[in-house]
Amino acid sequence: MKLARFALLLFLLPSPALAQGQSFGIGGRFSLVRGDIDADTGAERFLGGQIRVKLSPRTALEVALDVRTDTNDALTERIRRYPIQASLLLYPVRSAISPYVLAGGGWYSQRLETLAGDETLSSDTTREFGWHAGLGGELRLGSHAGAHADYRYTFLTFGDDDEESDSGIGLSRLLPSFRGSMWTAGLTLYF
Repeated sequence: MKLARFALLLFLLPSPALAQGQSFGIGGRFSLVRGDIDADTGAERFLGGQIRVKLSPRTALEVALDVRTDTNDALTERIRRYPIQASLLLYPVRSAISPYVLAGGGWYSQRLETLAGDETLSSDTTREFGWHAGLGGELRLGSHAGAHADYRYTFLTFGDDDEESDSGIGLSRLLPSFRGSMWTAGLTLYF
């Protein structure tokens, strides 16, 4: 919760980049999300959008929402999944093709609805929070557009509960592990 407040504060603070123009962008994206890697699930397609705000020439804040809806064959159940991610993007080099690293938090919601025709009989929503990090790149398409693609590890955790594998050095507590991953690609129009 403290991270969300900090991200909101960064978003609301005035920035030199905001005065330069082309610092606010909105666009659509396509995601391939692989859920639980231990369950060996396949990738699922999500459609969504993002808002990107430049905080400085080398940093940006992104807020993204993806959506996927599935209905069973009998049309009695519908599952809606809608992850929301807030990410800080760091650009070590700004050029026509700008690589970036990203990190942030995500709120992953799933709503299960029981249906009877066009009527929803019941609805149950579950939410889970998880950290994510990844790498990507943005191709500038003039001064008012950019195409991007990135790979994100989702549900990152640090530390290993298995003390036997530590070999006495303590490095396993610093190494990250993840539960899922996702590829995203999109187009952003900057104003």
